[in-house]
Amino acid sequence: MYKKKEIGQIGEDLATKYLEENNYKIIQRNFLCKQGEIDIIAKQGKEYVFTEVKTRTNLSFGRPVEAVTDTKQKHIKEATKYYLYINKLENQYIRIDAIEIFLFKNRYKINHIKQIM
Repeated sequence: MYKKKEIGQIGEDLATKYLEENNYKIIQRNFLCKQGEIDIIAKQGKEYVFTEVKTRTNLSFGRPVEAVTDTKQKHIKEATKYYLYINKLENQYIRIDAIEIFLFKNRYKINHIKQIM
């Protein structure tokens, strides 16, 4: 059985692979600041994509995306603003996405939700 941290890491690795296979250029993973954390920062064309990854092994606690609460959304937005500010990217096109990863034994399913907020 996986530990919670291992599940999250597996999910982020799968999401990164998925994004790369879909022509996203990964800029950074696990950007952390006092405002919050961004799991994956990528670029697709001219657009910067800030992605929250949620992984589940079952649906006992609901769908993965349901864990992106209002509070979590606020932290993601603030961390995104800070990242844009420190990298002088204020006038760029941006998007905030979520990727749900469902892990089932040796299989997985990915659900990419664009512009979640």
